[in-house]
Amino acid sequence: MTFQGKKIIVTGAAGFIGSNLTDRLLGLGAEVVG
Repeated sequence: MTFQGKKIIVTGAAGFIGSNLTDRLLGLGAEVVG
C-alpha cells in the first residue's frame, strides 16, 4: 500500500502508539494531521 501524497488523520498522535504510527506514516511519504 502506498501513502505517498495522502493526507491521514491520526487521533491520539501524541500518545505512544499514535506517535510511532505518525513517524512510520511520515517515513512513507504521507501528510499526517493529528
